[in-house]
Amino acid sequence: MPDWAQYVRQNLALSRLTVQREAEVIEDLAQQLDDAYAEALHRGLTPSQAEAAAKKHIADWPALAKQVERSRLGRESAISTLQNRTEDRDIARHGEFSLFVGFMQDIRIGLRMLRKNPGFTAVVVLTLALGIAANTTVLSWISATLLNPIPGVAHTSDLVAITRGDRSDHPTPPFSYLDLRDLSERTQSFSGLLGYHDDYMSLTGVAKPERIYGALTTANYFDVLGVHPILGRAFLPEEGTPPAGAAVIVIGYAVWQNHFAGDPQIVGKTIQINRHPYTVVGVAPRDFTGCKTGLRTDLWIPLSMDRDVWGADRPARRGTFWLNVLGQLRPGVTKSQAQAELNLLMQGIAERFPEDHRDSPNEISLDPLWRSPFGINGYLHKIFPMLLGLAAVLLLLACANVASLLLVRSVGRRREIAIRLGMGASRQQIIRQFLIESLLLGLLGGTAAIVITKWTSHSLIAFFPPSTLPLTNDAHVDQRVLFVTIAVSILAAILFGILPALRSSNLPVQSVLKEEATSVSLTLHKSRLLSGLVVAQISLSLVLLVCAGLFTRSLQKAQQSDPGFEASHLLLASYELSPAGYTRATGVAFNRQVLDKLSALPGVESVTVADFSPLSFSIHSDYLQLEGYVPQPHESMEISRAIVGPNYFRTLRTSVISGREFTAADTRDSQLVAVVNQAFVGRYWPGESAIGKQVTDWGDRFTVVGVARNAKYRLLTYPAEPVIYFPIYQESSPTQDNTIHLRTTGDPRAMASSVEQAIHQLNPELPLFNVNPLSVTMQLGTLFGRIAATFAGSFGLLAMLLAAVGIYGVVAYSTRQRTRELGIRVALGAERRGIYRLVLGQGLRLAVAGLVVGTALAVAFTRLLKTQLFGVSQTDAITFASVGVLLAIVALLACHIPARRATRVDPMVALRHE
Repeated sequence: MPDWAQYVRQNLALSRLTVQREAEVIEDLAQQLDDAYAEALHRGLTPSQAEAAAKKHIADWPALAKQVERSRLGRESAISTLQNRTEDRDIARHGEFSLFVGFMQDIRIGLRMLRKNPGFTAVVVLTLALGIAANTTVLSWISATLLNPIPGVAHTSDLVAITRGDRSDHPTPPFSYLDLRDLSERTQSFSGLLGYHDDYMSLTGVAKPERIYGALTTANYFDVLGVHPILGRAFLPEEGTPPAGAAVIVIGYAVWQNHFAGDPQIVGKTIQINRHPYTVVGVAPRDFTGCKTGLRTDLWIPLSMDRDVWGADRPARRGTFWLNVLGQLRPGVTKSQAQAELNLLMQGIAERFPEDHRDSPNEISLDPLWRSPFGINGYLHKIFPMLLGLAAVLLLLACANVASLLLVRSVGRRREIAIRLGMGASRQQIIRQFLIESLLLGLLGGTAAIVITKWTSHSLIAFFPPSTLPLTNDAHVDQRVLFVTIAVSILAAILFGILPALRSSNLPVQSVLKEEATSVSLTLHKSRLLSGLVVAQISLSLVLLVCAGLFTRSLQKAQQSDPGFEASHLLLASYELSPAGYTRATGVAFNRQVLDKLSALPGVESVTVADFSPLSFSIHSDYLQLEGYVPQPHESMEISRAIVGPNYFRTLRTSVISGREFTAADTRDSQLVAVVNQAFVGRYWPGESAIGKQVTDWGDRFTVVGVARNAKYRLLTYPAEPVIYFPIYQESSPTQDNTIHLRTTGDPRAMASSVEQAIHQLNPELPLFNVNPLSVTMQLGTLFGRIAATFAGSFGLLAMLLAAVGIYGVVAYSTRQRTRELGIRVALGAERRGIYRLVLGQGLRLAVAGLVVGTALAVAFTRLLKTQLFGVSQTDAITFASVGVLLAIVALLACHIPARRATRVDPMVALRHE
């Protein structure tokens, strides 16, 4: 291989350049000749032919030397002169070089430029990586939830969730089995309707019973979803048809692996669920976890087995609404057409069975699965699009930051570009070179973003507190996320690269070649485009910080709000009696023993038991008939209800406003009683006394004996809803969860082992689960607010950092380029205080403009957040003012460093340097 550096030294006679500048010129000319040599070899020339072709690039060495020395540009002139080689024009004229070869050459040049500026490249790649990773992280969550609502089901676009009544974030199962059967037989819009009801079951018949989330389903459950078991089969039609049915079960992949060691002969074997035998007929695929996004289901049994599993006979009751329903639309049928048909069919069913539908709404609505109210998507479909919007704003800010850096960098390349244009390079070539450099930066940033996202995509599950719900999330970098990352990287490269490319390719060649260094700094100083990018960065950072501030204040308001109970010093522990063989009578007796034994423990102030725990999405509901209240047409009388033990309100410190709370004497042998809350009275008996009113539930008439203060049991951001409480000794069921609420005088965690020992003294084989302080489990009630506040806050802080870097970079570079001007000012008598104000004012003017524009944008943007905020207005003055002051301080600090450096300019050194 030729020694091109030696070849250049032998032919290029330079006498008026410094040693360093001469070495740089030789290095760059040698690199250009080496590139030409490599291109010739690529075209198929022999090494000797390639060497001769490369040497032809410079025909007149003396002329080149004179031009280099006369231009006073040295290095840049030598590089640019090679753009005017005769052979290039001949090759372009005869088409010897393909577009691909030219493209590859631009890539090599771009990579060389990036390698020569490692600091600049690192800053740009890191900035882009953070902006792109914010988007891909949120997208990975969206891909795992909204875009993949039922893992393991390939095509969900034709599946819809079917609900009845008013749309709600926490609807209850809307259909009875008999209504679903009639709709399935008559519908022409659906190829199939499936129903399911999910809850915990217990795997019994083993050394230690284990709770597993399972579902009772219609026989066509797997067929409608298009899910095929990896072993065995799904249910047959006759196996899921009440009243007969069959004791068969399909188990999940995790159960098959963890409990049966992946036994390939599991099909046909018998296992016990809630102490009843079931024959395994199939094993579900690994990815399939049921129909509720965010909740993992691992057992499926035909709904005809309701009595064996949960001790009820709900399939035989038309007035019992307990099934969630999904439907598969026929090809060509729209959602509105299907909804109209179901409403017509449901109206006919309600007219034929008026008593069973009197207290329930009959209007049907359809939802795509990405926003199905059954599962976590009912909440996430509101939050994730907002977070993605904030991430997109952060990416725009990052692009503006990088664009400003490229513009500043392009100032140093003005003469190089001017010579290239003057020596024959086209504007399109210049634009292409700049865009390829930007594309390389974008792809490097995208690659780094993928690495970051592989870690951050799993961060969503960290927000889930200990809960009775089988919460799950499988967010990861899949093919969809990878494809979008590449697309976003390219789009970002175009966004931040197009302005510097267009600006640099449109230079006035003659004036640029004549201008001095001071002219360059003056041009930069007056650059409206660069100033506009800085203003844009400040504006976008203000928008993000305001959104972060609003979400944070909303979360603080929610956490500081009064939930209606006192969570401190309260320990929860749950157990289930049915798998252990308890009946209703023996279960009541066991609960009495539990309360007596725990109340005698040292450090226990009060203890009770209930079938739910606050702010854990575990409260149930029933259809009630109320004395003296006539429902409006189609008004739902489904009301939240809680089954609680004696001293419940005392233990939770929820005061009883009037009447009394439950005692140990409230049993099935005494008067059936109930307690309602203030919201219940205000909704159904306004202005009346609730004491003595009658409430009918499942045919039993209860007398209201107390009115309790309002408490929040679903989300802290929800208003208090009507709730009715029934005594556990009158309404308990062995299939319900029993959750101990133990108020302690000290740290509740310290009592966990004592509680477990006390329970095991009564029944050594009864497992306890979800043993946690209420202050921990109730974090589920602020889950979505914490997600929004955390990530909006992270985006806001990143935005503020990028804006600060952007302001500092522009002001610092401008100040450095104005070193000669500042030296002259000092030499003419300017005070250092005035120099400081001059430089500081430049940055602060940009900051003020950014704050004004950003405030206007934030006012418009935050209107979209109104429904997601609690206790704070979307135009909260405190938030806007705080963010404005914070950004102003950050801008001041960013400008202070270059302004202080400017005051130390020595005029003699500055003038001698120039």
